[in-house]
Amino acid sequence: MSAAVSVRDLHYAYPGDRGRAVLRGVSFEVAAGERVAVLGPNGAGKTTLMLHLNGILTPSAGSVTIGGAVLGRDTVREIRRRVGLVFQDPDDQLFMPTVGEDVAFGPSNYGVSGDELDDRVTRALGSVGLADAASRAPQHLSLGQRRRAAIATILSMDVDVVVLDEPTSNLDPSSRRELSTTLQALDATIIVVTHDLPYALELCPRALVLDGGRIVADGPTVELLADADLMAAHGLELPWGFDPRTAVSGS
Repeated sequence: MSAAVSVRDLHYAYPGDRGRAVLRGVSFEVAAGERVAVLGPNGAGKTTLMLHLNGILTPSAGSVTIGGAVLGRDTVREIRRRVGLVFQDPDDQLFMPTVGEDVAFGPSNYGVSGDELDDRVTRALGSVGLADAASRAPQHLSLGQRRRAAIATILSMDVDVVVLDEPTSNLDPSSRRELSTTLQALDATIIVVTHDLPYALELCPRALVLDGGRIVADGPTVELLADADLMAAHGLELPWGFDPRTAVSGS
């Protein structure tokens, strides 16, 4: 059975940046239904990696395979239907007059219409707790609601993989909890790029640590966060007094 996501020896350097490598041989696999956090300091290459997973960026070398299909010119359209990216700023994904129109935008561009389109919008909004928001303007929602609406815009595509960039950024505790409940209920493979280490522990049993464009650790999130030497070596710091082992045993 193919992995949901397979990244092999991925290399990337931004054009015009004197050839400075941002990704330097990144390799990992994510199984279907798995929830994995990608951790690392600023500048580690986390967002760059995320943008490779549905072809927004094209690697200098290496490959990305989604459900057995190698990402390339002939497959990128289908893979973009299967891999949904949720950006840190939900306003990058909400641009239509109403939330319902935003959620319908993606599948309608893939030829979905009529009752099927209406059903997808209803199901996607219901799955993120916004069943009554279809007719509302996005700018009238709270930040937490807009972030969940952004997730609905990719769920309406019936994606297999959801990739989120800093999903808890600037959220209050209530919105953070609502988002966690939403993500834990999704029937999809989830990859979360985050600096929020307690949230990574709460949501993702497994984590990757990316630093200097390389995967430097891959294992159970609780074990990585409890490794003080690993954390210090890669610029990761837990909130004062937070013990990941106690947090897991007490959950």
